[in-house]
Amino acid sequence: MLLKDARTYQIAFLSLFLLLGVATRDWTLRPGMLLVTIATCLTTQAIATLLSQQLSINKLYSTPSALPTPSPYPLITSSLPSALITALGLSLLLRADHYSTMILAGVAAILSKFLLRVNTKHIFNPANFGMIVALLLTNDAWVSPGQWGESGWYVLLFLGCGGLVLQKVGRWDTTVAFLGSYALLEAARNLWLGWTWDVWAHRLMSGSLLLFALFMVTDPRSIPNARIGRLVWAIAIAILTFWLRNQQFVSTAVIWALFVLTPLIVILDAIWQAPRFTWQPPATTNPTLITEN
Repeated sequence: MLLKDARTYQIAFLSLFLLLGVATRDWTLRPGMLLVTIATCLTTQAIATLLSQQLSINKLYSTPSALPTPSPYPLITSSLPSALITALGLSLLLRADHYSTMILAGVAAILSKFLLRVNTKHIFNPANFGMIVALLLTNDAWVSPGQWGESGWYVLLFLGCGGLVLQKVGRWDTTVAFLGSYALLEAARNLWLGWTWDVWAHRLMSGSLLLFALFMVTDPRSIPNARIGRLVWAIAIAILTFWLRNQQFVSTAVIWALFVLTPLIVILDAIWQAPRFTWQPPATTNPTLITEN
């Protein structure tokens, strides 16, 4: 059953990337920071899921104590893999000097799934939201987009692992639209400036850019439901990323582009309606109480 869940592969690959980053890139990631981030995300997810289920029960039943109450544990357990993915994503991209900053990022990331919703769907990518909150509200948080360098074997590893996950969730279209659009824009700029093509390749072989394209912009729970909506959204992110990076010289352009354009998802879902992506829910005697996060 675990191997049928794309989240299992995603957790394995993100954990592998963390180990490789620490072992081969001389990252300053402290084990304590990683443990605190994971504990924060899992604990916040469990508490928020429990409270969310209780609120759902209170809405369904006027006298909940007089009726059997479904156990919260299957729902909490099924939601923890997503929280772990968020924690690993934060640990891969966000750095901070203080534990409190990572705690803030983890709490904000998980709570965004429960509090910032439209039509029962959370619209912000949790890890992206947590990073933005930490960057805006603290003085010791930063994102290092060049921490992976431009090594070719990292590119192959990310593409292979990311491709397997995308095949499981069926969101290759989003990655192709984003990377394809961004590559074309960079190619046009390269031609305009008369640069050699090795400059173009260098700008596209950023490990952080590939991680974003393969694991963040493709989050099936917080991107447009319809394929056409995903394509429009991914292209818009590519255009904004290109402008921020080359005109405003924002090194973390892709992180800000995703955050700024997230509200567009609501409009795209309204224009092109399609079924929402769902992880396989646990067995329950009352399906109406399932709230996937």
